[in-house]
Amino acid sequence: MKIVFLDALSLGNVDFERFKEFGEVEIYQTTDKDETIDRIKDADIIVTNKVVIDNSVLDNAKRLKFIQIAATGMNNVDIEYAKKKGVIVKNVAGYSTNAVVQHTFALVLGLINKICYFDKYTRNEYSNSKIFTHIQNWFEIKGKIWGIIGLGEIGKGVAKLAKSFGAEVVYYSTSGKNNSDEFKRVELEELLKTSVIITIHAPLNENTKNLLNYEKLSLLQEGSILVNVGRGGIINEDDLSKILKEKNIFAGLDVFEKEPVNIDNPLLKSKKVLLTPHMAWSSIEARKKLMEEIYKNIEKFIKSGN
Repeated sequence: MKIVFLDALSLGNVDFERFKEFGEVEIYQTTDKDETIDRIKDADIIVTNKVVIDNSVLDNAKRLKFIQIAATGMNNVDIEYAKKKGVIVKNVAGYSTNAVVQHTFALVLGLINKICYFDKYTRNEYSNSKIFTHIQNWFEIKGKIWGIIGLGEIGKGVAKLAKSFGAEVVYYSTSGKNNSDEFKRVELEELLKTSVIITIHAPLNENTKNLLNYEKLSLLQEGSILVNVGRGGIINEDDLSKILKEKNIFAGLDVFEKEPVNIDNPLLKSKKVLLTPHMAWSSIEARKKLMEEIYKNIEKFIKSGN
């Protein structure tokens, strides 16, 4: 049995030793598109995070029986074609819920409390101040409307914490399937118009692609905070750049339409945006849990064939 990890670098410093009990293990830190076919041509099992496994790759993997996606999202693998080829595909769900909820608040609080601004001021200007403090406008979460787009497990986790801060939580279900007795469900337009804080926790699909375009973003009220820890592409980045110039709103982004982000992306230069490199999922605990679930899935497949 040969197992190939295609983009181990995306998993950080984790333990791969125990996988050797299943057979031969090859670990590649990164894999470019033109390297994929050669690296998996004699693999029985592959583990991929963001390396694309499409029909051309599958056609050249004659021994392949099992694909383990080292993430929740499955859009990088041609699931239907894999099924036709008799290849089982598994993902890992729920491993990063706590981490993403926590990072959501890191971005929200960083923006509201202007942490980056105050840190820079304290280092460069505070020693010359004539008074003990420095005033900039920031607000309290208590009593504000917090709108959540996507009320899955992460969205629910954020909602509960937002409520504990004293916020009034409303939500919009992108699938139309999620309901809650605890929080008020509203249409997207109402959420955007009334919420002071908006956080996105939805997958990228035909319902959410460019969900927040220029028209929708124009509904945001002055001084509001918009955070996306869902998927890049839910917010149209060109339209967001325009709105940031036109209105006094602020954004926190952990995900982008193209990852890594293009160097000429105008959001990189905006002082009204707080950016992190798609790392909300990656706490020590989340990555440990992810590797445990990957191990269990492979173990189960080897023992039972499914």
